[in-house]
Amino acid sequence: MTGKSEPDDWEREFDLRWADAAEHKEPSARARMLAARWKNSPPGPVPFRADPDRVARRRSPWMSTVVVLGCVALVIVLLGYAQTRT
Repeated sequence: MTGKSEPDDWEREFDLRWADAAEHKEPSARARMLAARWKNSPPGPVPFRADPDRVARRRSPWMSTVVVLGCVALVIVLLGYAQTRT
């Protein structure tokens, strides 16, 4: 063993307050990639909401419930039929 004491994990842990206090923050790799891509060809405008004509019509939540309960009832009937056959 050497006379130097090794720093424990707690002392080596990254201090987030120290990082947040940094004057210069480097952008993420994705931000740098998008900035380079958009420098040559900026993206077109994107609407805030989707076009109402393109939105698919959603099913009623009751329809899903009926389908699930129907499947459960079918399984119960099939298991009952299988039990009577044996």
